[in-house]
Amino acid sequence: MDSPPDDVLRQIYADTKTIAVVGASGDDSKPGHTIPRYLQSQGFRIIPVSPKGGELLGERVYMSLKEIEEPVDVVDVFRPSDETPGIARDAVDLGAKVLWLQSGIESDEAKAIATDGGLVVVMDRCMGATHGQLGLGPGPHG
Repeated sequence: MDSPPDDVLRQIYADTKTIAVVGASGDDSKPGHTIPRYLQSQGFRIIPVSPKGGELLGERVYMSLKEIEEPVDVVDVFRPSDETPGIARDAVDLGAKVLWLQSGIESDEAKAIATDGGLVVVMDRCMGATHGQLGLGPGPHG
């Protein structure tokens, strides 16, 4: 696992208002739904990103990061590792501050792209569970 120290993670949450969730899901049995819903319940604005479009968690679903025209602090990724380099490029172009790859997702190429673009990178770690582990909330299963 490649993760910043806890104090850096705490600062990410403190500085974050808006999270774009790539791979957000309307299926409430999937982490791509339960984690964004939890983060939203903790006061973060969620911008769902999915090629399906529509609406999710009361927010417009964008087809891609390229469509978003407002500031995004974190790009939280629920997509296979092989898709993350492109997502990292889009996150840099969007001006995000953090690229967060969920549990089981790692990519050295995506990390290099994001780091070169000035982003902090978290890989193979759940953004909802980490929020709970740091004592910032009950956690998604709390």
